[in-house]
Parts: sequence; C-alpha cells; structure tokens
Amino acid sequence: MKSLGEIFQTLLLAFVLYFAIDAVVARVRVENISMQPTLKPGEFVLVHKLAYRFGEIKRGDIVVFHYSPQEDYIKRVIGLPGDVVEIADGLVKVNGYPLKEPYINAPPMYTGSWQVPEGKVFVLGDNRNQSSDSHTWGFVPVENIVGKAFVVYWPLEEMKVLTTQITVIAKNQP
Repeated sequence: MKSLGEIFQTLLLAFVLYFAIDAVVARVRVENISMQPTLKPGEFVLVHKLAYRFGEIKRGDIVVFHYSPQEDYIKRVIGLPGDVVEIADGLVKVNGYPLKEPYINAPPMYTGSWQVPEGKVFVLGDNRNQSSDSHTWGFVPVENIVGKAFVVYWPLEEMKVLTTQITVIAKNQP
C-alpha cells in the first residue's frame, strides 16, 4: 500500500510540473522556410509565453503568433506601434533609419511603406523573398502573440539561443 502511495505522489508531482512548465513555455515545430537561415523546417523551438506580460516587445524579437485559429506563425518583429517601416532598394528602414540585418537570407526584392498602428506589430521572415508576412497580409495584433522564441532545442546539433540581432544604422554612419 505504501508503494502505491509513493507511485501516486510521483505521478501527481509529474502531472503538476508538466502543467506548470506548459503554462510558461510552449514547444513549437518550425514548418516552413520563411525564417531561414535562422530557423529551418523540422527544428523545434521553445517559446516563453509570459515574456510580454513582464517585458516589452522589441525590434528583432522572434515571436510566435496566432495567424488564424488553426495556424501559428513564427516571424521577426521589425516595426513597433507608431513606427514607419519602408522597404526599397533591398533595404528595410524603420523611421527613416536603415537596419543592419546579418541574419537575413537575401535582401528583399519588394518595396512598400507601412505605418504600424497602435496595438499591432510589423513582422517579416528572415527569408524575406520566400515569406508570407506583414508585407503581404498586414500587421499582427499584439494580443495574437503567443510569446518570444528563445532557443532551438532540436535537433541537438542545431541547438542554439535565439538573440535579438537587429541594429539601426544611424544616418551619419557609412
């Protein structure tokens, strides 16, 4: 009888820990090529679900969001509420300042200008020319963001911490 009690306690503790961790961290499988070379199809990432309850969304964050009730997307935040995002001549500019983006697959071959409304963000895939993102379907409501991707954990040989690598180039810099 004592053994059954210990088994029950162990199972109960495992159950509680699983749901406690699941409340804070999501596990997401990358499905397409839109975030290459940063993320590849088949990789699994951990997503901090509470990141934006205790902190602000930043340019460069890789976020998972509900695109539709059946589908989540993973993209990089480029524009914050109030920003003006311009894409022309292979450059992405935010509020008139070009971004240094060493993580992209290739410079964008499209153009456009967007004013990011309050309560929304502008997101792009790192594989700019092969990504369905804000340049085609618009802004992401902040309330649709599930959380911030912070680590690739599978496959083991691809394990890495995901960092915010976005840099604004001041107008007087070369």
